[in-house]
Amino acid sequence: MRFYRRSNVATLALGILAPFLLGASDFRVDFNERILAEHNRERKEMSVAPLQWDDELAAGAREWARYLSRTGRFEHSPDSPGQEPLGENIWGGTPAHYSPEQMVRLWIAEKKNYQPGVFPSNSRSGRVEDVSHYTQLIWRRTTRVGCALSGEGEEEILVCRYSSPGNVIGQPA
Repeated sequence: MRFYRRSNVATLALGILAPFLLGASDFRVDFNERILAEHNRERKEMSVAPLQWDDELAAGAREWARYLSRTGRFEHSPDSPGQEPLGENIWGGTPAHYSPEQMVRLWIAEKKNYQPGVFPSNSRSGRVEDVSHYTQLIWRRTTRVGCALSGEGEEEILVCRYSSPGNVIGQPA
């Protein structure tokens, strides 16, 4: 009988610890799908059509994320002359500490300052920077997104690019 009890305790302990022991390698599995799903979860809550993943946007986001990661800079990319403008959200944090969902949720957290209306007058605080990541994420005219993560520097950098861009002055989110 003792063996059976110890075996159950060991099995229970292994069952509890397995995600931590094995999960470290799976922390970022299906990164693109998880980033997209988190965007679309919030868009659904706001009754906005889901985004589609765009590999071309992701490739551009990857280049910019690597540049920011290597240089230690944290700024939006410049618009390319003669090309369609893109929307962009950037995030930085401790390497391998945040899940894809947590990264997007930090942008979604700006919802507390959001009020429906015409951009940039849709911030309860009166400061557009308090809602601009969120409004880009839920912008009704945006249909595609592509994101990339880089950890080449001291900080991990996530860049998401959106088409059509959001945060257009004089238009509703």
